[in-house]
Amino acid sequence: MNGTDAERIVELEIRIAEQEKTIEELSGQITEQWKTIEAMRKKLDALTDRFLVLEEQAAPDIPVTKPPHW
Repeated sequence: MNGTDAERIVELEIRIAEQEKTIEELSGQITEQWKTIEAMRKKLDALTDRFLVLEEQAAPDIPVTKPPHW
């Protein structure tokens, strides 16, 4: 191999190492974001349930009556 081929191989190896590091960092960030999303989803579900309960409690009971024209 001449110097040019060796330099190209070294440059490619450096790029591969940098890309592997970047992929690992991005994977870690995705994992953290997924955990955050799951926690937020659980909170949203809990808030939705609470809202529905409060909405049912606040709604007045509408009596079932016949319309006046009957």
